[in-house]
Amino acid sequence: MKNPGIALLAIGLIMTLFIGFNLVTLRNVVDIGEIQISRDEKTPIYWSPIVGGVMAVAGLLIHVTKKKKR
Repeated sequence: MKNPGIALLAIGLIMTLFIGFNLVTLRNVVDIGEIQISRDEKTPIYWSPIVGGVMAVAGLLIHVTKKKKR
């Protein structure tokens, strides 16, 4: 990766736009010999859009300060 500032900026923008996702796992409900019943269980994972904004600003600052040093 050439510039971590650009990557941090991109991840921060994505985190600002998408504030979460659902993690789907398979859970066994009944397991009796050869009979198995399972179901999908959704686990929501959320974060604050402020975290994404802070990451985007930090990535922009890293990118700008690296260009000035060169």
